Amino acid sequence: MRTDFAFIGVMLITAFLLMGVAVFAASLLRPKKPSQAKLETYECGMETVGDAWVQFRVQYYIFALIFVLFDVGGVLLFPFAVAFNVVPIYAVLVVSLFLGTLMAALLYAWRKGALQWD
Repeated sequence: MRTDFAFIGVMLITAFLLMGVAVFAASLLRPKKPSQAKLETYECGMETVGDAWVQFRVQYYIFALIFVLFDVGGVLLFPFAVAFNVVPIYAVLVVSLFLGTLMAALLYAWRKGALQWD
């Protein structure tokens, strides 16, 4: 059993050394000719106008997080839906609890107004 973990340790050390050597070699081989044009912000070939830092409302991030929550929920429910006929009743109860939690999160977000675009 100890040899299995030793093999994993050797592989991790080798991987980190390989990454370090690659980063070091890239820093030695890259061209180092900075100019004013190369240091400017590139945005679709057009000159930038104004400040590039724009503040977005928190509502956009909350909406995105809710989307990710339900997207991941759908991905986790897919294997259950495929094997629904062969799963025990305990699994059905656990998935029902998971769906109930998702629905409670949706209801909470809906009541807080996170799904409204103003």
